[in-house]
Amino acid sequence: MKTIVIGVGNTLFKDDGIGVYAASYLKNNYAFSPHLEILDGGTMGLNLIGYLQAYEQVVILDTLSIDDEPGKLYRIPGEAFHGLGAQRNTAHEVEIIQMLEAGALYGLKARVTILGIVPEDITSVSIGLSSALEKQFSSYLQLVLDEITALGIKPRRTKERSLQTVIAELMGSDHR
Repeated sequence: MKTIVIGVGNTLFKDDGIGVYAASYLKNNYAFSPHLEILDGGTMGLNLIGYLQAYEQVVILDTLSIDDEPGKLYRIPGEAFHGLGAQRNTAHEVEIIQMLEAGALYGLKARVTILGIVPEDITSVSIGLSSALEKQFSSYLQLVLDEITALGIKPRRTKERSLQTVIAELMGSDHR
C-alpha cells in the first residue's frame, strides 16, 4: 500500500511549522520498511491534491486551530474536515480542507488522516516552537510513529539528531 506522510505549515510563524519540522525529523532520524515517502508540504495547500491520487494512505502532520490546551494531540480522519474551511485560522489549514473536499468531489480514494497538535503561537514571526509544543514534541512524534506502524510500516531509529539540530539544518542556519 503506497503511503506518504506530509508535513504542512509555515515555519516562519512559530508553532505553525510543526508539521514541517516533524516530517524533517522523521527523515533525519528514521528508516522505514517498507519504504515510506515523507514530504515537506509547507504551504502547498491545494497543490497537494495530486498526492490524494498517487497514494492510498496520506498522513498529514499539522497544527489544528481548536479551542483546547496548547500541545493537545488529535488524530482525525480527513472526511471529518469537510465543510469546515471557514472555521480555520491559517491559510494552509483552509487550503488543506479545500484539497480534501476537492479530492472527494473528484472521487480520489486516498485514506487521509490528520495528526494534529493545538498550537500555542502561530502569529509570532519566529522560527522554532513555543515551549508548550517543544515539551509535547516527543508525544506528537510518538503519535505519528504509532500511526505509521498501524499502517504496516516499521520505523527504525537510525540517528539521534535533536529537534533543534533538525530545525537549524532545515532553515539553513543555526537557530538553536
